[in-house]
Amino acid sequence: MSGDGTRRCAWTGIENDEQYQRYHDTEWGRAVEGENELYERLSLEAFQSGLSWITILRKREAFRRAFCNFDPIIVAQFGHEDVERLMLDAAIVRNRLKINATIGNARALLRMPAGITLATIIAEHAPVVARGPEEAVPGQTAESKQLAKALKGYGFSFVGPTTAYATMQAIGVVNDHEAGCWLAGKTQTLGLG
Repeated sequence: MSGDGTRRCAWTGIENDEQYQRYHDTEWGRAVEGENELYERLSLEAFQSGLSWITILRKREAFRRAFCNFDPIIVAQFGHEDVERLMLDAAIVRNRLKINATIGNARALLRMPAGITLATIIAEHAPVVARGPEEAVPGQTAESKQLAKALKGYGFSFVGPTTAYATMQAIGVVNDHEAGCWLAGKTQTLGLG
């Protein structure tokens, strides 16, 4: 239970961190609409790999500035000078592989065939059966492995099964609020549009 008396998922972990609690309460596990928004979430989950989510959350506005609000049309045009500029930006995570993946993923997104979107690819790999409230939250699933493979097939990188599953959780494809959390069973899933 947090300092405000609300029971939240244990992963929020940082007691009385208002930004983290607000993210959990108003964003995590909720439907996300729009390709730019999905691209942003996928990118941030990739940057989170190996780090704590709170690190990425605290840097999210800096990431948005650095990557032009995750507009794939703009990011796809980034070149070597932009990568070097981003590598000097202490406000974001300065990881060359992740920066290059974010740029490459914007290009991959723009190359997808007509009628194929991030939303359709993700929805295609949504679990048929939801995890029960007492079951442990997995780090990856068969569906996230298939999603990662599908994204890689379209040219995306830095999207392994764990990143794919974290994205599915973040955007409401799966509802992984823990038993006892005030949002368990209450958030809308599969709201991809």
